[in-house]
Amino acid sequence: MHSDAGLIAPILTQMFEQAPTFMALLRGPEHRFDLANPSYLKLIGERQVVGRTVAEAMPDAVAQGVVGILDDVYRSGVPYTANGARFLIQAEPGGPSEERFLDFVYQPLRDADGKVNAIFVEGADVTERTLSERARRDSEALYKGLFDAIDEGFCIIEFLDGPHGPDSDYVHIQANAAYERHAGIPDVVGQKLREMVPAEADAWVARYGAVLRTGEPIRFQQELVATGRYLELAAVRIEPASRKQVAVIFQDITARRKAEIALAELNATLEQQVEQRSAELMAAEEALRQSQKMEAVGQLTGGIAHDFNNILAGIGGSLEMAQTRIVQGRIGDTERFLTGAKSAVRRAANLTERLLAFSRRQTLDPKPFNVNGLVNGMLDLITRSVGPTIAIEAVGAAGLWTVHADASQLENALLNLCINSRDAMPDGGKLTIETSNRWMDERAARARDLKPGQYVSLCVSDTGTGMTPEVIERAFDPFFTTKPIGQGTGLGLSMVYGFAGQSGGAARIYSEPGKGTMICIYLPRHIGDVVDEAEALTDSDAPQPAVGGKTVLVVDDEPLVRMLVVEQLEELGYLVVEADDGPSALKIIETNQPIDLLITDVGLPRGMNGRQVADAARKRRPGLEVLFITGYAENAVLNHGHLEPGMHIMTKPFEMEVFARRVRELLAGTKA
Repeated sequence: MHSDAGLIAPILTQMFEQAPTFMALLRGPEHRFDLANPSYLKLIGERQVVGRTVAEAMPDAVAQGVVGILDDVYRSGVPYTANGARFLIQAEPGGPSEERFLDFVYQPLRDADGKVNAIFVEGADVTERTLSERARRDSEALYKGLFDAIDEGFCIIEFLDGPHGPDSDYVHIQANAAYERHAGIPDVVGQKLREMVPAEADAWVARYGAVLRTGEPIRFQQELVATGRYLELAAVRIEPASRKQVAVIFQDITARRKAEIALAELNATLEQQVEQRSAELMAAEEALRQSQKMEAVGQLTGGIAHDFNNILAGIGGSLEMAQTRIVQGRIGDTERFLTGAKSAVRRAANLTERLLAFSRRQTLDPKPFNVNGLVNGMLDLITRSVGPTIAIEAVGAAGLWTVHADASQLENALLNLCINSRDAMPDGGKLTIETSNRWMDERAARARDLKPGQYVSLCVSDTGTGMTPEVIERAFDPFFTTKPIGQGTGLGLSMVYGFAGQSGGAARIYSEPGKGTMICIYLPRHIGDVVDEAEALTDSDAPQPAVGGKTVLVVDDEPLVRMLVVEQLEELGYLVVEADDGPSALKIIETNQPIDLLITDVGLPRGMNGRQVADAARKRRPGLEVLFITGYAENAVLNHGHLEPGMHIMTKPFEMEVFARRVRELLAGTKA
């Protein structure tokens, strides 16, 4: 029987050379490099180290105590392990240092007599993971700081089944420091409603239960009998509904409410209480002064309140517009509104997290373009996004037809698909991006829910885990995800599906478990040339006649709110011009573009608030109607509430139907 040693040695050598972790073998008490695999050499800048000691080859490591640790391991025979150790590595001696974080072990090796004669080094570069964890901790600390700094009380409640039936009770899972100050209830986190205020529980469950079931936010005032306080509250469902969570923000208006009640009672019984009038008036005035002091304190956190109310405006408006689209049967139009509402809820919960950096909340802006050029322009971004363990191949069809679509939205869709493929290949693999021209006959088109004709396909395939038929069935559903909680919104594929449908095409999944996945976007062929970008801009900038002769200028720095307002106005048949700050709005006002109504937020960036924009606009266009929309009462900016004739105000959040009625009323008074 022959030995297998001759067969094993080449395999071990191959494993050493191709291992993704870095490895080296240090001989003797001087720690002389006997072996170093390619991963180790790549880590230290491809230095020639074999045959040299650590002190000779890596003086930068010596300065960081590496030789001292190796001496201890060699002398004691005890392994040394480090996790996330920080090292400054020089690609060239004396050159700039690069910060890296490493997991590694120094394992002593012994000879036949049991004496240490070498040290085996093995480890992995965990810099990306360490920096990501550090960023996450910083983000969480920032969120907690902002969460606790909000002057209004804020909490998140989670419904649960109680003795009164399903969703008949809820528990407080988060609360900020201001909760106790406004509600008068300490240590609320972990407490169940029916244990805290059993006599009032049914009323609170009914209110917030309706928000959970319908998804419609509410704003109301309520007395908390247990503490004798009056609260002004707003509540919104945290998506998805399966989380059974509702976010609540509130403030104590007891002083103001008691003053109102006192004044009402005084007016009702004035003739019978003449003798007590002076004393009661003094008490009422003191209560009003206290209320005014509280309002002044509230102004200090106006910026935070402004942002939160903008979020509520985005949530309410998005859901209302989506509901309108569903009633109209325009299902493909609902995705961006659902995505906007989801993004706003996440901002309310985290306050620091970006959502989709590439998902613009605006109507589609289709133009003719070549998909091959778009793919080639994104390859660097895709490569950085999926990481070095995934090989990328782009196969562009020769003579590819032109499509007419929103290029930025197609970029978003492509990036979404590539990131999904990356997540399906945790151990690495191959990702292929392929374009082709497709003729769809009656049968092929029917299988993809398309009309027969010519299409351009953009397909992303991977060698990952694949999908089961059950997952494929639901993959395009909004909020459906197979990823762990916190690692996926479940909106990526549904956004791709909605964009493709809205562009006159379709998206389809082809996958088998263990064999990978291919997702294809089909877009109709456009007969014509690619439009020059400068030419397209010139055409879009030309003044256009408004439907019904009415034009509205909308100024708001919150993209989601601005999108909703513009969408509603366009639904009403008006021509809408947009700006995201005061200087941009003034440039439009100085042109010959007709404007019948100015709608502006009060708090604006870049040196001009909404009132200054309105005043400047009315100097240039006397008699221009102005509607302020604001997230909080900026009395100082609005001249303490004294508005000039033709100036009006609405407070966010508002219902889009109410907003539409208000705009109709204002424009009904202007000349066509």
